[in-house]
Amino acid sequence: MGEDELERALRETFSRQVDRPGPRRADPAGDVLRRARRVGRRRALTGLALAAVATVLVTTGMAQLGEPGRRGGTPTVVLGDPHGLSSSPLPTASTPVSRPGPVRAELDLLVGDVLDTSGGERRELTGLGGVERAQRIHDRAGWLFTSAVTAAGRTLWWVSATDGTPQVMLAAADAVAVSADGRQVAWRDGPDLVAAGVVAGQLIAPSRVTAPAGVVPVGFTGDDVLVSQPDRGGMSVWRRALGELPGPANPAVRAVYGTRPDGLVVGLVATGPARQPCLALLDPARDLTPTRTGCGPELAADGLGAVSPDGRWLLANGAGRTAVLISLAAPAGTTTAHPAGPPLAGPAAWTRAGAALHVDAAGGLVRVKPDRVLAGERPTASRLDGVPPGQRPVVVADTPAVPDGA
Repeated sequence: MGEDELERALRETFSRQVDRPGPRRADPAGDVLRRARRVGRRRALTGLALAAVATVLVTTGMAQLGEPGRRGGTPTVVLGDPHGLSSSPLPTASTPVSRPGPVRAELDLLVGDVLDTSGGERRELTGLGGVERAQRIHDRAGWLFTSAVTAAGRTLWWVSATDGTPQVMLAAADAVAVSADGRQVAWRDGPDLVAAGVVAGQLIAPSRVTAPAGVVPVGFTGDDVLVSQPDRGGMSVWRRALGELPGPANPAVRAVYGTRPDGLVVGLVATGPARQPCLALLDPARDLTPTRTGCGPELAADGLGAVSPDGRWLLANGAGRTAVLISLAAPAGTTTAHPAGPPLAGPAAWTRAGAALHVDAAGGLVRVKPDRVLAGERPTASRLDGVPPGQRPVVVADTPAVPDGA
């Protein structure tokens, strides 16, 4: 029944009610209809209000679910940032990518912002850029990535093995050094040297000392920081755990390649009146005093190289256009360099199986196996499938079987 038919029926019903005494309203049907319309309008307004409230609640819930930065924790603070920058997780999480042609190697490789693990997993790390060094963290807890130096300084990212979202730990740092187990970081912050532990993407228990201009951290030996003085020449040791200032510099030390399991530092020193560059084992407990020196092979002054996990081998750049492999277990004074293929164009890293990996100037991956080099084999570079033109992979250094300071 339509509204017009209902109105006519009501009027006819009330017009027949003539037997009721007393005055009647002029239009009782109209009163009923008006009351019905008012009730209908009130119900309509109530429905609109409820719908509006529901819309607000749903929108608010969606906004809260859509905010990636609010996870109930405190934001990460960039310690040592001279410009007061703060860091926060980047909005795009790292997710394994399944595209053909994954890069496979004995160690993890970073190509641009894509990480190919030795286990065959591929992750996009959106936000990384210009990475120069990469380090695994002890217990496979994640990775630390250090950028090349820029006009704004260096950046250090932490990536969790579970979440995988790149998080800026340091920004605008003048220099950054990472321990071989990824559990300690040192950097230059304005006039100060700072070092801290790394736990779950946080920099904890920082130590800070004022240092002369130009003094920068270059590595770790145990819990101590190796400090370079490029402007003055030489290197020293900062025993930060004892609250000391950096010790006196040894002006003869030109570069350090790493630390052996016995605690001795493998370095490049200048000896004799001609300041000939020689390989030396340095004692960090005695201000990097050489305990053994070998001056047979000529080594490049760039300091690129790496010590094997067992402390037996050094892979470094020779003075010529080739890398060299040197036995660190040879008797004192007998140091022989074996040609080991294309020179290093960046950091080298050793596998736990005893092979060294590095990338040459053309972006090829070079594998150096000591037994084959001693047999006369000359390693060559291999092109990696899936690497875009103009990009060079970065070899991710693995952690030692026994962490530093253990």
